[in-house]
Formats: sequence, C-alpha cells, structure tokens
Amino acid sequence: MDAIDRKILAELQQDGRLTITDLAARVRLSVSPCHRRLRDLERSGAIRGYRAVLDRESVGLGFEAVVFISMQQADRSTIDAFESAVAEIPFVIEAQRLFGDPDYLLRVVSKDLPTFQQLLDDRIASLPGVQRTRSTLVMKHVVRDRPIPAQ
Repeated sequence: MDAIDRKILAELQQDGRLTITDLAARVRLSVSPCHRRLRDLERSGAIRGYRAVLDRESVGLGFEAVVFISMQQADRSTIDAFESAVAEIPFVIEAQRLFGDPDYLLRVVSKDLPTFQQLLDDRIASLPGVQRTRSTLVMKHVVRDRPIPAQ
C-alpha cells in the first residue's frame, strides 16, 4: 500500500459516496487507475464495505451503555456460544473480547433506561457463561466514528 492508496482510503472514509470521478480528482489520478486501485483495496480487504452512518437519536435509540461481562469459565465451547449469542442481539452495536477481567466489553443502545434494563436482564445477563455484568451509562461522546488514520 502506497501513499495514493492511503489517500484513497482517507477520502472514502470522509465521504463513502464519492463518485469514482470525484475520488480520482481528489487523489490526482485519472479515472481508470483510480478505479483499479479501488478494486484492489476492496479485494485485499482494506475496504471492508460501505454503509450509511445513522443518527441513533433520530431512529429512537439515543440511550447508550457500556456493559462489562465477566465469564464463569473460558473454555472454547462457552466462549463460542457466548460470542454467537451476543452477535444475535441487534442492540449490541460493538462487542470486544478483552485480556484480563472483565472478559468482554459491549456497547449497547436502546430507547431509554427501562428498555436497556429489560435487555440487560432478559438477554445479556442470561447469555451462555455469563457470571457477572457491570454497566455504565454513556454521558457524552467525545470522539465518535473517527476514521482510521490512513495517511
């Protein structure tokens, strides 16, 4: 990956709807080489996809919590079952496995606190292998949806 590829990635992170013509102009390439590089970046996995970034409050999901999960046991079957089950909960918008305790960090969105509490009690706390959950509420986003430094 060279400087031009990094510039393509940076531009697309700022505006994923750029036409190939506009992208080529921004990175100072003609359309054909820019398109070829873009296809190569997609094939290599450097670009994993394109999507619209929604405003959570506009779609009724303005409440966010961070949930820390400590597992009872860490054998492969329990971990696999937990990770598969957590991936099926659409309100879990991010899940990370951590070293040490806690074992997992989940970012969870919901309509409001009562809806979050029900989700936590009915679904998250009963996931396979969960020993303990701890939650903290997100007060404010200081940095959000920041592009990956590509340059």
